[in-house]
Amino acid sequence: MRPPMLSASSLVKHFGTAPALDGVDFAVAPGESVAVTGPSGSGKSTLLHCLAGIIRPDAGEVRLYDERIDTLSERSRSHLRRTRFAFLFQFGQLLPELPAEENVALPLMLGGTPRRAALGPARAQLKRLGLEGKEGRRPGELSGGEAQRVALARALVVNPAVVFADEPTGALDRATGDQVMGVLLDTVAELDAALVVVTHDPRIASRCTRTIEIRDGRLSGVPRTGDGAKDFDGFADAAARRPVIDGEGRFGPEPVAEVWR
Repeated sequence: MRPPMLSASSLVKHFGTAPALDGVDFAVAPGESVAVTGPSGSGKSTLLHCLAGIIRPDAGEVRLYDERIDTLSERSRSHLRRTRFAFLFQFGQLLPELPAEENVALPLMLGGTPRRAALGPARAQLKRLGLEGKEGRRPGELSGGEAQRVALARALVVNPAVVFADEPTGALDRATGDQVMGVLLDTVAELDAALVVVTHDPRIASRCTRTIEIRDGRLSGVPRTGDGAKDFDGFADAAARRPVIDGEGRFGPEPVAEVWR
C-alpha cells in the first residue's frame, strides 16, 4: 500500500458550541479516490475545507506528505491551494463574462503566469476533455455537462496533487453526472493525483476506491471499498430532490470561489 499523500489526525472544528468535526482521522494516497458521505450538516464539507487549508481545525493536524499544512500562514496556504490543490464545485463557479479558455487559465494567471502563456495549457486541457472548438464560448453558451467539464479543466490545469470535489455531479442529470465523474476519475488516475469527493449520491460514491461516512462530526463505522451501490439511509432520495440540469440545459454560474486567493 502506498503511503498517504494527504492525511489528517484527530481533527476537531467547532462552529459556536457545536462540534462540526470531533476527532476525525483521514488519509488518501496518490491514485486513490475517497468518497465522503453523510447526512446534510454532518461535517463533510468542513472536513474538505480543513483538508484543503481553507479553514484551520481547532485541534488535530493536516499533512501533505510529511509537512503540516494546518499551521502554515494564510498566505502559504493560499499558495498551496493555487499550486498543489484543485477544486471542483457543484455549480462549477465559472465567471460568466469570461470565455471557457480564460476561465480555465484563471488559476495560472492568479499565480502570476502571463495571460498568453496561461492560455496554452488551458486550451490543451479543454481539448483533453473533449471541448476543442468551445474555447471561446462563455458559460451561458454551454450545456450543463460542458460547463462542468470546463470547471474540471480549470481544476486540472495546475497539475494538482489533490483534487477536492464538493458534490461535483449534484446539479447534473444521471447520464451527464456519470460522464463527468468518469472523466474526473480517469484524469485523476492519469495524473496519479489523490481525489476527495463529497457526495450524497451512493452511485457516485461506489465508483471511488473507498467510502467513508461522517455523522455528527465523527466517522461512522468502518471505511468500505467501492464494490457497488449501497443504501446510505436515504441519500439517494435526497439527491433525487436536488435541482437537476440536463445535458442540454443551461445554468447561471456563480462567482468564482475565493480558494485561489
